[in-house]
Amino acid sequence: MSWKCGIIGLPNAGKSTIFNALTAAGAETAIYPFSTINPNLGVVPVPDARLQTLGSLLKPEKLTPTTIEFVDVAGLIAGASKGEGLGNQFLGHIRDVDLLVHVVRCFASAQCPHPLGSLNPVRDVGIVDTELLLADLEILGRQKVKLEKKVRMGEKAGAAALAVLIKVEEGLNKGIWARNLGLSAPELEHLQQTPLLTLKPCLFVANLSEEEFNGGKHYQALQELAAARRAPLVPILGDLEAELQELPADEQREFLAGLGLAESGIHRLIQESYRLLGLVTFYTIVGPEVRAWTVPAGTSLPQAAGRIHSDMEKGFIRAEVMNFADLQIHGSQAKVKEAGRLHVEGRDYHVQDGEILLIRFSR
Repeated sequence: MSWKCGIIGLPNAGKSTIFNALTAAGAETAIYPFSTINPNLGVVPVPDARLQTLGSLLKPEKLTPTTIEFVDVAGLIAGASKGEGLGNQFLGHIRDVDLLVHVVRCFASAQCPHPLGSLNPVRDVGIVDTELLLADLEILGRQKVKLEKKVRMGEKAGAAALAVLIKVEEGLNKGIWARNLGLSAPELEHLQQTPLLTLKPCLFVANLSEEEFNGGKHYQALQELAAARRAPLVPILGDLEAELQELPADEQREFLAGLGLAESGIHRLIQESYRLLGLVTFYTIVGPEVRAWTVPAGTSLPQAAGRIHSDMEKGFIRAEVMNFADLQIHGSQAKVKEAGRLHVEGRDYHVQDGEILLIRFSR
């Protein structure tokens, strides 16, 4: 299983520029709307200092990071939920992503004019939000018609599901995203067949000029909006980040230091996306390879084994578990074991972030 982050926003917000910086995939960038007609998909390694440390300690022949996918879709415009622009085609492209990455323009450019004629990040966010809400209301309306028919036929389960749809519909009509309605686990179960965009986690990316990065009013307005919503906000100097990816690692660090940054905005975006999805990383050391793997928090050991190979989940027996910090301190698996820091766990154990697993299974 892979996790997808959908990059959304108005046309000319810089989505494809940021996608290029993320993936170095060379997605088309242009100064006219809808240059991204077909979605671009990029598989991005997750920056992981622990994996690099394991590489230095263990000297494997191969060091394999875990990955996350980013999808760059066409710009959304007012009226998309009614078919304007690429309309439902755009909305269909983001139905199956796990996280929405909303790129918001905070830069002025005569060469790349804003499609609405002026720079206003708060207005732009409102336009995109409105279209997502309207698209979800349309889906809910269709689902309600189906459920009302079942209720009239006496189906009790249909009545419970209908009540949830009505609750969500009322919230959306007030501008409240479905994920912010405090829905219970049973209520969410009733929404499994209804792919709501407003149920997805969402973070903002401020695509900035250097002037805005250093205290511009548009960036400040977006910061205030994100804080009010308690939504993560990652600042990125899109054009500079794209140039940064072409530099050697040492020059990248010098470049960032000159801006007063410890790491690139792209790295922060990947890490924040990973965190918001509720994912954890575990590691395996097998032969010449040290590898990082991704699972949702709360994953059991057999399920984690299945992430590696389905046969390992079916034949799972137990796992020897050690923490990254212990291996870093003691230097080898044997010394971790001597120190009493290696523990054996069974089926009911949940994998913790940063653990190194040696899985035993029957073939």
